[in-house]
Amino acid sequence: MARLRVGLAQINAVVGDLDGNAARIVAAYDAAAAEGCDLVVFPELTVTGYPPEDLLLKPAFVAAAGETIAKLASLTGDCAAVIGFPEQADDLYNSAAVCARGQVLGVYRKQLLPNYSVFDEQRYFKASTEIGPRFEIAGLSVAVSICEDAWEPGPIVAMAQSGADVVVNINASPYFAGRVRQRETMLAGRAVQTGVPIVYVNLVGGQDELVFDGASLVVDAGGAVVGRAKQFEEDLLVVELDPATGAAGRIEPVLDPVREVYEALVLGTRDYVRKNGFTDVLISLSGGVDSSLVAAIAVDALGAEHVNGVMLPSRYSSEGSVADAVALSERLGIRTYLVPIEPAQAAFEGMLAPVFEGRAPDVAEENLQARIRGNAVMTISNKFGWMVLSCGNKSEMATGYATLYGDMAGGFAVIKDVPKTLVYALCRDLNARVGHDVIPQAVIDKPPSAELRPDQKDTDSLPEYDVLDPIIEGYVEDDESVSQLIARGFDNELVRRVARMVDRNEYKRRQAPPGVRVSRKAFGKDRRPPITNRWPG
Repeated sequence: MARLRVGLAQINAVVGDLDGNAARIVAAYDAAAAEGCDLVVFPELTVTGYPPEDLLLKPAFVAAAGETIAKLASLTGDCAAVIGFPEQADDLYNSAAVCARGQVLGVYRKQLLPNYSVFDEQRYFKASTEIGPRFEIAGLSVAVSICEDAWEPGPIVAMAQSGADVVVNINASPYFAGRVRQRETMLAGRAVQTGVPIVYVNLVGGQDELVFDGASLVVDAGGAVVGRAKQFEEDLLVVELDPATGAAGRIEPVLDPVREVYEALVLGTRDYVRKNGFTDVLISLSGGVDSSLVAAIAVDALGAEHVNGVMLPSRYSSEGSVADAVALSERLGIRTYLVPIEPAQAAFEGMLAPVFEGRAPDVAEENLQARIRGNAVMTISNKFGWMVLSCGNKSEMATGYATLYGDMAGGFAVIKDVPKTLVYALCRDLNARVGHDVIPQAVIDKPPSAELRPDQKDTDSLPEYDVLDPIIEGYVEDDESVSQLIARGFDNELVRRVARMVDRNEYKRRQAPPGVRVSRKAFGKDRRPPITNRWPG
């Protein structure tokens, strides 16, 4: 039987950048052709980037995408290319064009349109009911499918039954922890079920809160992985595929779970900053573990020369916290500034004294400090054009343990989907990987505190994070009810208190900047409860 040399072109597309995306496609196509490929496959909606969202409602945008696919087809030679694009026909379709010898040979239209989690494709596209054409490439019958078409058995089973020797599946599959293993298990099962190899190509890169992790792969008819591309990097994977005897290709290792999350955060931060036209970022360094992790991620994403820190100590900041922030900045090699907030705090307190007369200091004065810091970092941002990276974690975002217009201020919330317990794991893993304490051990060891009043600790108002985080995971990510969580053994009153905190702070989260999604359900596109809501949980 014939052999197929296929290139899996895992590229980092930019939503709306049709010319830039076309240039990336041409470069990858030329590289695959130089490698002697018979076929090169690109991700879902490569021409537009994914997800293009309401750009798809603009007729001029869709028309320009159609013109781009025609231009790309005109540049192809004997090496065939599968390229994802939005196709305007009798309706709008999420399609894949198969191009070769200067023309579009045919088009496949996506059958299954996901409308859950972060997906809302039914808002834009019409679902096809056609299996689609098969294409003769290097003596083999090749069928094409798109993303969700592989997750249900129908489309690919039908393609195999119609005579396909190989099925190509192009994707824009967002990352969350454990997703690579889940995909590979599904694809292995689908290959065994159909008896045909599957060529799975995934997008790579960050788009707003989504990160696409690449990890494109080929599974043979027996379900074995015979080729795997890199995670979180652009890559061209070339695989020799023989449906009768198997295949041979490079197999990149899968990162361990904690490292995988770290790399997702790095890529998501880098692409959000750069794709939005920024070069530098600013981080408020408190000497705590959250801002330390965000600073380390930013350095790996952008380079130390593009990361700036500002220390904003108050009367309640400990000497240790300031010293830890200084130590961190020295180890990371970033530029830092010291701006004590006491003058502003004293001025605000004096200004508000007549209004607050007769009332004891409370959370209002605590939040005032955070809001002074928020104003300071945003003013510095305005002056120098640096994007502010906020440092709140998922445990804080869930419970409202973050100050609106204060420490929530910023352009991108790097770790907003990272629970506090995972923050610590990421810090320890980073230090272990580099062989020294990038993040000072004192930062990891000390009890977490907002330092907004004397001797304050997070545990003054929150349970220990190793108790809190599993409740948040159950309530937020798994949609478990209060009664289900209690039945699982969590304390009755604690579960009810955490659920109340999560529900009543939805209004805050709606005003928070976007951040990298690394869990099965993040705040934002994934989870959209009503703000005004009396459901008891």
